[in-house]
Amino acid sequence: MNTLPPQVVATPAALQFVERLRARHGALLFHQSGGCCDGSSPMCYPAGEFLIGDGDVRLGEIGGADFYISAPQFAYWKHTQLIIDVVPGRGGMFSLDNGEGLRFFVRSRLFDDAEFDALRAAGRV
Repeated sequence: MNTLPPQVVATPAALQFVERLRARHGALLFHQSGGCCDGSSPMCYPAGEFLIGDGDVRLGEIGGADFYISAPQFAYWKHTQLIIDVVPGRGGMFSLDNGEGLRFFVRSRLFDDAEFDALRAAGRV
């Protein structure tokens, strides 16, 4: 395998929603929530308004917005590709999707052996 599989991707509907939020709020950043108040939702913030920690892992980007996950959660999910989608509902309390009638939703699929081996060889897992 010559190219690395993306660790995070977004559906066309999610990408349209990202563009809608970007038009309203400017540059964006995502962080995969680890639970607590908002469950395990992808959270969307204005870029620069969420402090990325030393233990956060950058998975990639969706719609031009960086996407991060905490190191402990990454250790659990490293075998999967996150697929960001949207569904009807209310977004996370602190996320920009709150009150929009749609919310970001994470789906996933397991990497196959060749994909995971390529990510491991590249030092991404």
